Amino acid sequence: MKHQNDKPERIDLNLDAEPIGESPLDAAAEKLRGEEALPAAEDESAEAVQEALVAQLAKLQAEKDDVYQTLVRRQADFENFRKRIDRERQDDARRGAAILLESVLPVFDAFERALAGQDDGNSQQYRQGFELIYKQLKDALARQGLERIPAKGEPFDPHVHQAVERVETSEAEEGTVLEELQPGYRYKGSVLRPTMVRVAAEPRPAEPDSESPVN
Repeated sequence: MKHQNDKPERIDLNLDAEPIGESPLDAAAEKLRGEEALPAAEDESAEAVQEALVAQLAKLQAEKDDVYQTLVRRQADFENFRKRIDRERQDDARRGAAILLESVLPVFDAFERALAGQDDGNSQQYRQGFELIYKQLKDALARQGLERIPAKGEPFDPHVHQAVERVETSEAEEGTVLEELQPGYRYKGSVLRPTMVRVAAEPRPAEPDSESPVN
């Protein structure tokens, strides 16, 4: 039985008060925003990874190019070194041969002077043997690259001739080699010893006699 003094419960209809907790609508909206942000974050992460791979690839390519250029330079340096060693070895061999040939030239000269001596019947066999030895020596030196420099009748060349006397003459043009005093030789194109020569010079005009009367 309901008492008359009992008062009905008061219901608060204040709509301006803040709700307690998160509403279902807000939670749903937040979930949707998270699902939209997740693919965007994944796209950004994939792009960053791709950029990092591109940068690493560029770095590796640069290192490869640097190593390749270094190898090319080292190969070129090695080839230059090998060529220089070969040239030096050839030059040393040429200088050694030139020194040897130069030391043999006086013997060669002695052979020529002996063969240019007086020829008589008593020394005919001796001369023939001497000529044979001279020819063998001459051929051996020629095979090694020794070459006699032409002189007599040739124009004087200061690169291969050494003038020891100038002879005034009208029988040859000025500057012509008249006589070879000592033969000169080349070794593989280089002058080993110049030829000592006499050279023709133009005769000087006769001076007038100072004692002759002047009209």
